[in-house]
Amino acid sequence: MRDMDVIVLGAGGAGLMCAASAGRRGRRVVVIDHADEPGKKILISGGGRCNFTNTGTVPERYLSANPHFARSALGRYTPDDFIALVDRHGIAWHEKTWGQLFCDGPARAIVAMLLDECAAGGVTIRLSTAIGEIGHADGAYTVAGYRAPALVIATGGPSIPKLGATGIAYDIARRFGLKVVEPRPALVPLKLPGGEALFRDLAGVATPVVARAGGKGRQAAFAEAALFTHRGLSGPAILQASSYWRHGEDIGIDFAPDAPAGWLLAAKRARPRATLAATLPVPTRLADALGARLGVTVLGDATDRALAAAERRLADWRFLPDGTEGYAKAEVTVGGIATDALSSKTMAAQRVPGLYAIGEAVDVTGWLGGYNFQWAWASGWAAAQAL
Repeated sequence: MRDMDVIVLGAGGAGLMCAASAGRRGRRVVVIDHADEPGKKILISGGGRCNFTNTGTVPERYLSANPHFARSALGRYTPDDFIALVDRHGIAWHEKTWGQLFCDGPARAIVAMLLDECAAGGVTIRLSTAIGEIGHADGAYTVAGYRAPALVIATGGPSIPKLGATGIAYDIARRFGLKVVEPRPALVPLKLPGGEALFRDLAGVATPVVARAGGKGRQAAFAEAALFTHRGLSGPAILQASSYWRHGEDIGIDFAPDAPAGWLLAAKRARPRATLAATLPVPTRLADALGARLGVTVLGDATDRALAAAERRLADWRFLPDGTEGYAKAEVTVGGIATDALSSKTMAAQRVPGLYAIGEAVDVTGWLGGYNFQWAWASGWAAAQAL
């Protein structure tokens, strides 16, 4: 049995950040992961370029049973702090839309940076190593031949199982008496039932929309692109909305988000022989499908009342998904280890000395666009300061 100061379970973004930061503080740290290489989610993120943070990071863009929990960690380790780390390692990056920062080159540069930081802190990394039984006695945790007074759960959630993701974090949490908020796939495409076959026939068509989802107290709207697929709906707007969606709820889509009130009536008066399909600000195939559903062809042949009704429906077209594409296609997981048993400053379990939980394993889930990586960095850093 080899003695350490900290055992980190999981060599993903949060685990490596925590290990590197604790190692830099002089702690003897070992990272244990069953995968054959570290940072697998980092490697595939952002189309292989790693959307490593978002300059618009604020606590309000995270979902949690406790919406204030993430505030402390996010405020103490900011996007500017991670950007400074990236710059020190000479990694070139650029900003896309909505504050999303990407590497100019492959995402592997971020993994290499974290591994270099771990090496500088003398961190031991054990890959292809099963966690197995976790012992806990006399103020020490034992895992895979290592013993330490501190154990950090950084094994993420079950999203993208082909990368080896599992729900082991929840099993470990429950083993130590921590509650788990029911996990579910998030940032995930939605499936439509057979009755929406007309729209499923539009697979590959994308258009800017405003997508709305969420019941009372958790409504959200996202102005980005929606993509029709063979099974339903995807694209950034839908992925964002999916985090707020629940089974049995519908979602609303505004197909003309920039159109002023009364735009269809104005179009009828200006061009009475124009078709609805030609007037809609969407791709032709989608415009034809919407026009067919609305029963409106030539604007001048429709009553003002019919056009007003069509305009209202186009501004809030309701779809009733019958499910999601599941963890296989989900970028992250909503839910996880309940925050009410954790310190928001240190990520430590308040009633289990030496136990910490960070990253996606915790019930904190960010929007699409680098927010979840920023939570990984911030929560990992916060825990490291207390180790």
